[in-house]
Amino acid sequence: MSEFLRLVYNETEKLYKRQRITVIFLILLILIPIFVYAQYQQYEERLERLGTDDWRISLQQRITDNQNRLNSFGLAEEWRAWLRVRVEQQQFYLDHDINPDAPGAPNFTRSFLEQSGSLFIPLLVMVGVIDIVSGERSEGTIKVLLTRPVKRWKILLSKYVTSLLLTSFIVLAAAVMSYLISGLVFGYSGFQAPVLSGFSILDGTLDTTNVHLVPQWKHLLMTAGLVWFVAIVVMTISFMVSVLIRNTAAGMGVMLAALISGEILRELATAWEGAKYIFSVNTTLTDYLSGQLPSIDGMTMEFSLMNLTVWGVGALIVSFLVFIKQDMVN
Repeated sequence: MSEFLRLVYNETEKLYKRQRITVIFLILLILIPIFVYAQYQQYEERLERLGTDDWRISLQQRITDNQNRLNSFGLAEEWRAWLRVRVEQQQFYLDHDINPDAPGAPNFTRSFLEQSGSLFIPLLVMVGVIDIVSGERSEGTIKVLLTRPVKRWKILLSKYVTSLLLTSFIVLAAAVMSYLISGLVFGYSGFQAPVLSGFSILDGTLDTTNVHLVPQWKHLLMTAGLVWFVAIVVMTISFMVSVLIRNTAAGMGVMLAALISGEILRELATAWEGAKYIFSVNTTLTDYLSGQLPSIDGMTMEFSLMNLTVWGVGALIVSFLVFIKQDMVN
């Protein structure tokens, strides 16, 4: 085994001994059944209210409800624009006789990843890697590493590769567990169900020019890929914080504030265009895939991908520069 692979193996073993992977797995094992139950209860409530399991009637009712909300007095303009796009999208599904909520584990898994990809999964990733450097500095074990005849950049790179593996495991585990658990309730079929993709927003209205059908499995892979990319960027920034801040609790507080502030800014600071340059505001990449109205004007899939890439690369550069040059022992 090469020197670098041995370093990666040692870092992976440390994660395992700290039971970080076990804790993350248990969180998913507890929360995913709750989400499945909530989805099932929502379906049952809708079935009881409408008196039929015909998805067309259900979708038409939602369109009517949203149209009534559009006509209500005092609705904020940003919500009015969002509802208008939503109605147009739902009507497009209805006109083309495609059920956007077809029951099945693949559809639930895709919805789960869409909803959890901006905060829940990034939080799990942050918890997993936030002390990968700071924890060793606090415990003093970093001295043992740095006294070895191994260059600092190799030590840090091994930690980063281990963090990449952990992040990939978290996203994969979330997808697989949500599929397996939800399938017990909704069934495991539906990978070939048609899903409309290619929605875009043009001047605040829904543009369906490039809309096309893709099978559910392909849409699910695209969704998982975007969620994985966001998770990697959040992991990289958490990795930088772990290098910069010795106290793990303080580092966790910084990342919690950063991630949660993104959720708040998307809701409350829609008029502040400068907010779109904050990384945590750009974590809802799956919204572009499903044709959701961006929370801040000027945000597109290309812009958010570039923004997150710049943040991730910048964080990685800072991590290596600081770790190589700074006194990590005292």
